Amino acid sequence: MDGTEYLEQISSTVRPDKKPKFNFMSSLIFKLAIGAVIVFIALAIIGGILSGGKADIKEQTISLNLHISNTLSTISEYKSNLKSSDLRSSSASLYSVLSNTNRDLDEYISKKYSVKSGSEGKKLKDEAKLHNDELVNSLFEAKITGTLDRIFAHKMAYEISLITTKETSIYNASGDGTLKTILESSYNSLENLYDRFNDFSEIK
Repeated sequence: MDGTEYLEQISSTVRPDKKPKFNFMSSLIFKLAIGAVIVFIALAIIGGILSGGKADIKEQTISLNLHISNTLSTISEYKSNLKSSDLRSSSASLYSVLSNTNRDLDEYISKKYSVKSGSEGKKLKDEAKLHNDELVNSLFEAKITGTLDRIFAHKMAYEISLITTKETSIYNASGDGTLKTILESSYNSLENLYDRFNDFSEIK
């Protein structure tokens, strides 16, 4: 072994091992930071869902009340034109139930959301009006063609089904005891009236 080889051998034995480079991506700090970000995003999503659900219940409740209010106006407009005494009696009962629900929801919405009747918002009022315009047009045409009793009974059965469906949706989504009581009372009364309209026949 010559001198050069000997020196290289000595150098290799005393040369310190290279320290591994610090890898930030695999460090504990990085993992904790990623975990914190994930938790923050999850909380933000949950918070958004909860607040969105509350806003949705508010809009659904106001929409339901507008629907009921418009239906009341339509019943009032056409009930005197009905030929069947049974149908007029059923209409009076329906009007009474919806009036009570409308009154209770007006009071609830005013206290809970500080929204007075008539100030519900253009979008919700326009949507409710669009639906009611279709109902009124159908009844107006039925009145002209002499089929008002049959069409009125059919339409009221349909309106009851729409209203009770909305009530069920809000009831299941809400944790407010006062609102649930209003909806449950209305639902039970409307359910009892549904068959009277749905089974109506002009042939006795």
